[in-house]
Amino acid sequence: MNSSSVSDRARLKRWISDYGMLGVLLLLCVLFSILTLDEQFPTGKAAAESVYETQLYRLPASTKVIAVGSSSAQDSLFTLEVSKRITNATVDVVNGDPQVIRAFLEKSVSSSGDRLVIATTNAVASVVTAIKSQVASLQSAEIVSPLSRRWPTFLLAENIRNVANQITVIAIIAIGMTIVIITAGIDLSVGSLIALCAVIVTWLIGQWGAESAGTGAMLGAAVIGIVLCGVVGAFSGLMITRFRIPPFIATLAMMQVAAGIGYIISQGRPIYQIPESFIWLGRGVDPLFGIPTAVILMIVLYAVAHVIMSQTTLGRYIYAVGGNPEAARLAGIRVNAILLFAYTICAMLAGLGGVLMASQLKSGAPTYGLSYELYVIAAVVVGGTSLSGGEGRILGTLIGALIIGVIQNGMNLVNVESYTQKVVLGLVILGAVLLDRLKQRRMASVRT
Repeated sequence: MNSSSVSDRARLKRWISDYGMLGVLLLLCVLFSILTLDEQFPTGKAAAESVYETQLYRLPASTKVIAVGSSSAQDSLFTLEVSKRITNATVDVVNGDPQVIRAFLEKSVSSSGDRLVIATTNAVASVVTAIKSQVASLQSAEIVSPLSRRWPTFLLAENIRNVANQITVIAIIAIGMTIVIITAGIDLSVGSLIALCAVIVTWLIGQWGAESAGTGAMLGAAVIGIVLCGVVGAFSGLMITRFRIPPFIATLAMMQVAAGIGYIISQGRPIYQIPESFIWLGRGVDPLFGIPTAVILMIVLYAVAHVIMSQTTLGRYIYAVGGNPEAARLAGIRVNAILLFAYTICAMLAGLGGVLMASQLKSGAPTYGLSYELYVIAAVVVGGTSLSGGEGRILGTLIGALIIGVIQNGMNLVNVESYTQKVVLGLVILGAVLLDRLKQRRMASVRT
């Protein structure tokens, strides 16, 4: 066997070791796709396309079409698209509750002797059918609705966007937690820092104009909240580096401190006095590709973090400190400065997660972020980062966050109760840690 084939096999083994959980993610997607296979009825523009292409594309000119929908945004889009597509027949549109629909249909029939076709969504079809059975003049009307298809609920575009949007806070904070764990540390304060930053930001916005606050006020409040969280993280790093307090104890203490400050500022109550435009970061959607703004932010942060950790001197120093801090010190690396950076950036990303959560929920409360430190650590460990330090990949953490999100979303879709979900998530974390331990033992045996 030549040297090139040996190196290729070594690279393959390394890639599997770093990103092997990608296979688990794909298997989970296949599993939940099978379990959620069901009849799907299109809505909105897709429903209009289905009705037109299968039933309305060849109508005689003497036909009158009435597009019927509820007052929801999707039904309004359906009726609008139907009216745009039909050009060879008369089209009327009605959206509203059953009483509005009935009155409109009765009026339309009494004023027209043409052939009548009622195009409606599957959600409103039963209402239209009931109205037809009660109104004698509608007996000859033809009701058409979108055709269904068998497709996994899990793979619906709306559900995929929902999974991605739900993991953004966890995934963003997990970037910082990955850096901390690579240095052989841990940060238990991130959940409380989410709440602290959310409270600080919404409180400041309330002081600077509340519902009428401008973009500058909102941006300034967010920056201040994130910086203050960074100060908390730097303090934790100082306790760990200067006074040799174990990371578990130092960050556990700061978790309590941050939670208490959040309750003091908010007086234990949620803060709602923020403008509607504040939700853009958490609920906004890119108009070109339909991707949530929060997901775009997450992708950008992961790309930057991946480059830093894999292509820069700083990234190599972080791995060196986690692998062997004494050897790193002898090599001239400022170990304490690296640790201080790790805890500071982790806390700042937790603060960014708090801003994002406040934007998603349009409020700030000291109860936000409960148990999020466990989910974040789970995402990092499941993604392949070793708790012993010195080993892990940023993109692996993203895979771990996706695995956590897919498990939670999939179990919700198949109606698994919340208590059982906690058991499953705990077993997933335990399994990931067990795999890490077995890998460490195998590596130790190879060295010896």
